[in-house]
Amino acid sequence: MSGPTIEHLDRDEALSEALEGLYGSTRAAFLRTTAFGGAAMLGALLTPSPAAAALTDIQIFNFGLRFEYLQASFYTEADELGTIGRMTPRKQQWAHTLGAHERAHVKIIKSVLGRRAAAKPFFDFRGNTETDDGFTRTAVAMEDLTVALLAGVTPQIRDRNLTAALFGLLTVEARHAAWARNIVGATPSARAFDEPRSVDQVRAVVASTKFVVQRPRTTARRRAPKMTG
Repeated sequence: MSGPTIEHLDRDEALSEALEGLYGSTRAAFLRTTAFGGAAMLGALLTPSPAAAALTDIQIFNFGLRFEYLQASFYTEADELGTIGRMTPRKQQWAHTLGAHERAHVKIIKSVLGRRAAAKPFFDFRGNTETDDGFTRTAVAMEDLTVALLAGVTPQIRDRNLTAALFGLLTVEARHAAWARNIVGATPSARAFDEPRSVDQVRAVVASTKFVVQRPRTTARRRAPKMTG
């Protein structure tokens, strides 16, 4: 396998519909059969944001913080529901490691932003934390998505110290993505170059998943994640 495609990861077609809106049906059809490499850091998750080039360093870091909240909550919820515990030992090690890293990323970015740190949104992962298959395909998509957006926004940072911090995050997330691809039997590095993604492109894709909600959802099966930073 050269790599997971959007068709493999997006069985309910939420991501595909967003791509159609961004690129038109011809471009979207091409992307559905191309190795998936998106990007994901969330700023104003479901509301219009300034043009990517006009974002300040603080806005970019808050964009990153909100996506790290998303990832940390995703891994934590799957752990607390027992989904990760039902996986093979190899997959458990992978999921626990990435979850711990994402929670650490939340804490690090919050410490950089201090009082300017954005609040954590509410999430509803729509059953994707409850099964091995749903968790795995979503995790692979998230990790690929993160790498591409980090590649897109890091050059926009004006403060060199903050740029160095983002490069450190980018290299770790790239390892996450390669590990995730290996877990599903895909080529860890399918292409010679990754395609960076803009904030607006990514926001549209994330909004289409409906993972971000206005208020917390509570059911008999779900408990609120505890360790999300």
